[in-house]
Amino acid sequence: MARQLLILEDISLTFGGHPVLSGVDLTVHSGDRICLVGRNGSGKSTLLKIAAGMVEPDSGSRWTHPGTTIRYLAQEPDLSTYSRIGDYVEDGMDATASTHRVADFLDKLHLDPDGDPKTLSGGEARKAALARVLLAEPDVLFLDEPTNHLDIATIEWLEQTLRGLKSAIVLISHDRRFLTNLSRATVWLDRGTARRQKQGFASFEEWRDQVLDEEATTRHKLDRKIAMEEDWLRYGVTARRKRNQKRLADLHALRAARRNYRGPQGKATLTASEAGQSGKRVLEVEDLSKSFGDRAIVRDLSIRVLRGDRLALIGPNGAGKTTLINLLTGKLAPDAGRIDLGTALEIASLDQKRASLSDDTSLQDALTGGRGDTVTVNGKERHVVGYMKDFLFTPNQARQPIGKLSGGERGRLMLARALSLPSNVLILDEPTNDLDLETLDLLQEMLDGYPGTVLFVSHDRDFLDRVATSVLVAEGDGHWSEYPGGYSDMMDQRGAAPTRANADAGKPKPQKPKPRPAPKTATPALSAREQELLRTLPGQIDGLRAQKEKLEAAMAAPGFYNGDRDSVERTSRALQKIVDTLALAEDRWLELEIKRETLS
Repeated sequence: MARQLLILEDISLTFGGHPVLSGVDLTVHSGDRICLVGRNGSGKSTLLKIAAGMVEPDSGSRWTHPGTTIRYLAQEPDLSTYSRIGDYVEDGMDATASTHRVADFLDKLHLDPDGDPKTLSGGEARKAALARVLLAEPDVLFLDEPTNHLDIATIEWLEQTLRGLKSAIVLISHDRRFLTNLSRATVWLDRGTARRQKQGFASFEEWRDQVLDEEATTRHKLDRKIAMEEDWLRYGVTARRKRNQKRLADLHALRAARRNYRGPQGKATLTASEAGQSGKRVLEVEDLSKSFGDRAIVRDLSIRVLRGDRLALIGPNGAGKTTLINLLTGKLAPDAGRIDLGTALEIASLDQKRASLSDDTSLQDALTGGRGDTVTVNGKERHVVGYMKDFLFTPNQARQPIGKLSGGERGRLMLARALSLPSNVLILDEPTNDLDLETLDLLQEMLDGYPGTVLFVSHDRDFLDRVATSVLVAEGDGHWSEYPGGYSDMMDQRGAAPTRANADAGKPKPQKPKPRPAPKTATPALSAREQELLRTLPGQIDGLRAQKEKLEAAMAAPGFYNGDRDSVERTSRALQKIVDTLALAEDRWLELEIKRETLS
């Protein structure tokens, strides 16, 4: 039987009068692989710090098995008090640790033990912090966003390393694939409480949606019960007084339960402010080259980007992805080659470091540019507070300096700024950093429906698979190769990881010959019936969508569920039938459209 290493019982903590944790329990056994999930601001990092003994809760108890060693990886590791990277790493280990072992481990991560920590990039600092906790081989390892600032090759190396570790692991991450590959249990932190299931992250979202659906049903029943009791209070008070008093007290209790109910945090509303349509050709590059001294960023790159493309740039840290985007968009002049930008381009950018604003700037000024209290989105003026609510900010945060925002809040703010600008080309440099899973879903949905073109840099493999139509991969020594599809498609075509975490980026790599296209086989032409469906299905789909929206609006109206039960059920059945029919129509149209494109 697995040994209990750490137990938290009835942990509660309040910040500024707001309950962050309320009666939370957490037990960690030897060999556990637990992912801790929840919305930004739900208290995940705080709970991890309490478990690590770094923060004292207001109430509750913390117990660790005697002799248990614990290590904690912070979101933002602090190396400022160390003069050598090796000193920082060795300080996290016991006195018997070998300096040779530290040097060997850092060499694998392409870090110099004698290097100055102050000169490290975000990704390099993260690697040093990982070396510090991994080399200690603790009994319990707490990891808070371990993949932030890491390139894909290093993330995959970290996965393999953690799989071979004997430590119990509790981790927080926004990287779906990382969570899926490592976790065997899930703790969901929601509205101050913790729920646990004995399955990994792969089944979390289905479980979460089921819990929220059951909660909505329970709340609906409570509302109906209150309505019935209030009706009795108005018309049935002629009954015996003692029974009346008891029933009245019950009604007060029901009202208190409804009043104290904390619903799930709302969803962000991500809408890009659209400019007019760009030309069909967004950019065309021929024989593009750029170097800084002896370091080649790009050599002889030729590529074309058309309207509607979602081009992702992939490569190790330091490969020059951000520099290449600046070249492609005309912000930086090449050494050689030709760059032709398309017509009527309106470009909006989200920078990787989120550092384009001073920490003293307020949220309102960040969104309005310091000009008044309105934001123009899609040609319409909106009050800045209403726009802030779309991104889950509260009205009292309007004057809050952005330096006090969490990483997730800062990420949402920079998205709000970028998406408020009229654009038909979006440049997103690491857009997924610090965003919670729900906001990542909404960002993906927004990009799916965005009519313009997207160029983005990301190390999130799941996000790449969901969004990219093609990927441009750094092969080393300034050579880049384009592959259609997302990350998994690239791996299938390429048959190897993009670049090893410890590869020498300065060494030239031979270009891999492109595979010959498979011989085309004869494809039967569209039948007359298929041609008719291809012509008529879009109109049917639009009609079904209109019916769906009408029914959804009716069901969302106040008092709908207080009406006739048969009517409610009929409307619900009608909506479900339309949803099913719409899905079938959309699938059939997509199948025919793919067949038509294949033939043409």
